[in-house]
Amino acid sequence: MSLLSSLVVGVPKETFPGERRAALAPVSLPALTKAGFTVLVQAGAGESAGIPDADYTARGARIVPDRAGVFAEASVILHVRAAGANPEAGQADLPLLREGQILIAMCDPFSEPEAVRAIASRKVACFALELLPRITRAQSMDVLSSMATIAGYKAVLLAADALPKMFPMLMTAAGTVTPAKVFVMGAGVAGLQAIATARRLGAVVQAYDIRPAVKEQVESLGARFVELELETKQSETAGGYAKEMDADFYRKQQEKMAEVVAGSDVVITTAAIPGKKAPILVTAQMAAAMKPGSVIVDLAAERGGNCELTRPDETVTRDGVTILGPCNLASTIPVHASEMYSRNITTFLLSMLHEGKLKIDLQDEVLRDTLVTKDGNVVHPGVRRALGLEPAAAISTAVDESNGQEASEKVVPSESERIES
Repeated sequence: MSLLSSLVVGVPKETFPGERRAALAPVSLPALTKAGFTVLVQAGAGESAGIPDADYTARGARIVPDRAGVFAEASVILHVRAAGANPEAGQADLPLLREGQILIAMCDPFSEPEAVRAIASRKVACFALELLPRITRAQSMDVLSSMATIAGYKAVLLAADALPKMFPMLMTAAGTVTPAKVFVMGAGVAGLQAIATARRLGAVVQAYDIRPAVKEQVESLGARFVELELETKQSETAGGYAKEMDADFYRKQQEKMAEVVAGSDVVITTAAIPGKKAPILVTAQMAAAMKPGSVIVDLAAERGGNCELTRPDETVTRDGVTILGPCNLASTIPVHASEMYSRNITTFLLSMLHEGKLKIDLQDEVLRDTLVTKDGNVVHPGVRRALGLEPAAAISTAVDESNGQEASEKVVPSESERIES
C-alpha cells in the first residue's frame, strides 16, 4: 500500500473544448471537509456549470486564482477529463503534475494509451474512473452510469425536437394524434433512461439488447422488448461491460432489425464497446427505409457511431431522415451532471481514506482495477497491452526498513517500459 498524509484536493478548470462540467460541485464539499480535506478550486472552475466561486467558498473551499497554484498545492487533483479524455489541451497540465500526486478523472486509457504513458512519466498515481468494476460497492462511484443517465434523457429531447410530429397520443377537437414510435437499441443505463423518458413523453416504445436478461427491465418501464432470436454467446465482460461480438453476429442482427427500424419514427442507438469502435447497427440501407421525417440519435457517435451515416457532432440528413451524432451530451446539462459526477468522485476519494491518510490499497478491487499509473510505470494490464508492453511482474509488498512500515506496492516494469522522467 502507499500512504499519503497531505489531504489537499485541487479542482482545476476543465480545458476540453466545450466541456461545461466541474469535477467537484459545492454539494460534495461538506463530506470532504468533515473528513479532513482542504479543497482548492481554480477561479472560474464552476462557471460553465452555473456555479459561481462564492458557492464554493460558502461551503468551505478556497479559491486559487491560477491553475499552476492549484497543482502546486494539491496532493490530489480531481478532473472530469484528463489524459486520453483530453489528449490535446491536457498536454499543458503535464509539467504541472508532481511526483507522488494522485490524479482521479475520466482518462479514456484504451483509446489514447500514449497519453497514459505521458502521465506515468510524471510519476503520478492516476486512476481512470471508466475502469470501475461493475460491482455493488462501486455503484455510488460509477461515473459512466451517471453520465449515461443524462445522455439517455437528453437523446430523447433531441429526438423530440427534431421529429416533425409530437410524441404523445392526443385526443383533440381536430381529431386524434397518433403517438410516435420510438425504438431504443441497447438497454444499458443510457438506453433504459431513454426508454423511460420517451414513455413519459407519451411515445410507444420498443427496445432491443443482445442481453436477454434485460427484458424484464425494459418491460418494467412500459416498453416492448424486441426478440430477434439470435444465438448470443457471452455478451458482456466479467466486469459488466458490453463485449464486442463477431462480424457475422452483427450482420444477422442488422437483417432481423431492419423491419423494426423501418417502422419507427425515432431510433436511439446506445451500443458502445470500451476502447473499441462502436458496432454498426443501422446501415445506410436501413436508414433509407425509414419514413421521411424520421430521426436517428446515435449516442455512440464519439466511438464512430452505431449508424453508418453518423458524423460526430453533426446533423446529417439523408433521404429525408435526420441523423444526429451528439458527443459529450452530459456536458449539455452541466448543473446536474456536475453534481452527479461530484458525488461519484467524492465517494471514490473517500474510499481511499484510512485513519486520516490516503492509502492506495491494491487489495481493494475498486482501486486496483482503476489504477493505471504508479511510481513512473503503466500498471494496468489492459493499458499495458494497448501499449504493446510486456505483462508486469506480480505485485509484491516490500517492507521499508527505515520506518518498519509497509512500503508502496511496486510493479516492476519490463525494460521496454521504463520511462525516463
